[in-house]
Amino acid sequence: MTLLRVSDLSRTFQTANGPVHAVRNVSFDVQRGECLAVVGESGSGKTTLANMILGILTSSSGDIAFKGTPLPAKRTPAQRRAIQFVQQNPLSSLNPKRSVGASVRLGLDTYGIGDRADRTRRVEAALESVGLPGDMRRRAPAALSGGQRQRVGIARALVCEPELLVLDEPTSALDVLVQARVLRLLNDLRRDRGLTYIFITHDLAVVRNVADRVAVFRAGELVEIGSTEAIFSSPDHAYTRRLIGAMPVVDDTELDLRNRLAEGT
Repeated sequence: MTLLRVSDLSRTFQTANGPVHAVRNVSFDVQRGECLAVVGESGSGKTTLANMILGILTSSSGDIAFKGTPLPAKRTPAQRRAIQFVQQNPLSSLNPKRSVGASVRLGLDTYGIGDRADRTRRVEAALESVGLPGDMRRRAPAALSGGQRQRVGIARALVCEPELLVLDEPTSALDVLVQARVLRLLNDLRRDRGLTYIFITHDLAVVRNVADRVAVFRAGELVEIGSTEAIFSSPDHAYTRRLIGAMPVVDDTELDLRNRLAEGT
C-alpha cells in the first residue's frame, strides 16, 4: 500500500544571482512499512525534499499525498503528528534548558495527548522503547552521550505514534560503533511498529544496512530509483556508479564491486 506519493514536486529559491532549482520535477512513491533511502552529495536537494515532506517548506509546484490525501500547505494536527522528524545533530536538536523528559513530551503537549500522568507514562515508555531507562527523563541533554542523545531524538519522534519518520542523516554525528547500534535500533523499531522511513543520507554504507529501496539525487533531480540490491549490483546512472565507486570497502567483494563500477564509468 502506498503511504506517501510525491508527484512532479519542485522547489525554486529566488536569490540575488537568479533562481536556484533545489528540487526539480521529482516523483516517487513510498510503500507502507518500507525504508526508502534518499542519497546524494551535499546540495543535491535531499534536505529540501525532506522539508517539503515535513511541511517546513512549501513546494513551488507539484503535490505530496499522504494515504491518498493531498497534503495542504497548512497541515492539520493529525497530519503533522503522523509524519515526524529525526534530526541530524543529536545535541543541537535538543534544547539544553529542557530536561530529556520535557523534550520528549513536547509533541504530547503540542497535540494535547493525555493528561499529565499519562504523558509521563508515555515519555517513559518511549525512552524504554529506544533502550534508555524511563527515569532518564529527569536528566539534562548535556549529561548524555551522543548515542543516548540520538536515542532521545528518536523517542521524541515516536512518542506521538507516527506512521512515517523522516530521518535526516541520523547517524552522521556518531562514531562507527554507536552508529551501528542506532541502525539496529531503527531496523527493530520499523519491524516491531510497522513504521515507514524516508532516510536522508550521503553515506551509502549506511544505506545497505537499512534501506529497501534507494533514490539517488543529483542537482535537485531524481536520477535513479530502485531496490537496494539492484542499485548496488547494477546501477544504471553514471552518477550512481561514481557514488558507489567512492565508498570505503571492507572486504574483497566490495573491492571487486567498486573496481567494476569504476571501469564502467
